[in-house]
Amino acid sequence: MKLNRLITVALVLFFAFLMVGESEAQCSMCKAVVESSEEGKSINTGILYIMGIPYVLLFIFFRKRIFGLFRALKAAR
Repeated sequence: MKLNRLITVALVLFFAFLMVGESEAQCSMCKAVVESSEEGKSINTGILYIMGIPYVLLFIFFRKRIFGLFRALKAAR
């Protein structure tokens, strides 16, 4: 039962990350940066950097649990 729930959550997260939508700047400073830069490249790089760091840190802190989860899934087969 627990494995079914885990697989369901993993699938939902996987498909949520696949959804990509057009977004506009929310604040006036972000809008000014996007309008002044060429094709918004500088703001996109900054957003990717800010978005990626927490995932890297979480992986570093919880790598034993992550690998333990994969081992448990492999043993459940």
